[in-house]
Amino acid sequence: MNESSSLETLRDTLINSSGSTPLSDRFRALFYLKSIGSNHENDPKNAQLAIDYISQAFNDDSELLKHEVAYCLGQTHNLNAAPTLRNVLEDLNQQCMVRHEAAEALGALGDSNSLELLIKYFNDPNELLEIKQTCELAIERIKWENSKLSKEEILQKSLYESIDPAPPLPLNNSTDKIDKLKNILNDNNQPLFQRYRAMFRLRDLGTDDACLALSSGFNDDSALFKHEIAYIFGQICNPITVPSLIDVVQRDYEAPMVRHEAAEALGSIATPETLPVLKNLLNDKDEVVRDSAIVALDMWDYENSNEIEYAKV
Repeated sequence: MNESSSLETLRDTLINSSGSTPLSDRFRALFYLKSIGSNHENDPKNAQLAIDYISQAFNDDSELLKHEVAYCLGQTHNLNAAPTLRNVLEDLNQQCMVRHEAAEALGALGDSNSLELLIKYFNDPNELLEIKQTCELAIERIKWENSKLSKEEILQKSLYESIDPAPPLPLNNSTDKIDKLKNILNDNNQPLFQRYRAMFRLRDLGTDDACLALSSGFNDDSALFKHEIAYIFGQICNPITVPSLIDVVQRDYEAPMVRHEAAEALGSIATPETLPVLKNLLNDKDEVVRDSAIVALDMWDYENSNEIEYAKV
């Protein structure tokens, strides 16, 4: 991608109009469009076009791509993306991983108009656990975002620009203690939102000990919980996490949503020992994992190149 790329060219790349666009190029186009969709205060017309073009990709066959599309819409801070995300969550023909990401994106947008829908699926006894848990987190995220507490809590300024499913625990003496945070992280008697807050506090601490504490969460029963830890490791890019990520991505029994995040994290960390692991995943039995390996290898190449930005804006 280059700075002269038109919105229409980016759209055509994203939705694979030619029928032969590599998946890695489609991901780069998506991230470029996301940055334009995020610029809604300064350029509302093009931002709306970017949101509309991104949304067209929900008609694609790739579960991985559609999941990433939902994630990117949630990261735009643009509430114009909310109606599309609500439609995706309600579409039972969409795969679990896509619907989960749509629910998470509504939480990231802080869209209070989506609370009724999120509560509906959280309370649905027939709904998949991953969807119910995501809705639980999104509900609490929206409530926190619109609460007095969010204005009063003192949070560490994060190194990361992502809007997360939960804010980190606020700064105080106890949230500097990794053992205490690890206990909260792994305590199934704690509310899921609180466990996620401990998770993101450990991320923001970012030390080797904090990473090792986070890796203990890979023993949890929840696929949603484990996939978030893998995603975080892709943000931190600490090589100390590589052994645990390799273990997770090679678990045949693990949910694809977990293995996919582990693969992409390995692509972001991009140390020499991750390359053969990712190449082996190109032949994995699961399509989401195979597609993730393609994207992860592109990320690995980027991290080991002289490119300044993954998706230039």
